[in-house]
Amino acid sequence: MANLIVIKKDIVFLVNEVISDCWVYLQLNPECDQAPVEQIIADAVALGDQTFDKVNHAPKEGKKAYFREANKALLEGIDSLFERLSALKK
Repeated sequence: MANLIVIKKDIVFLVNEVISDCWVYLQLNPECDQAPVEQIIADAVALGDQTFDKVNHAPKEGKKAYFREANKALLEGIDSLFERLSALKK
């Protein structure tokens, strides 16, 4: 099991990557509607907050499986946010 600090750093890194890509998209496409991109950013922050809350309130028993499930949910959420951002240009 990874150190709790490493898990929290991963959460921050992944959320920041989504936000960074959203800002790049806005800079490269100034004529686009900003509302969907702002919603993706808000959803990324909410996902990060939810994951932090999950990690901070881990049960005493079965931590390894609990953190594995939290990590899986985080990665699926981040992937869906990137897909939503990619779909804006199509």
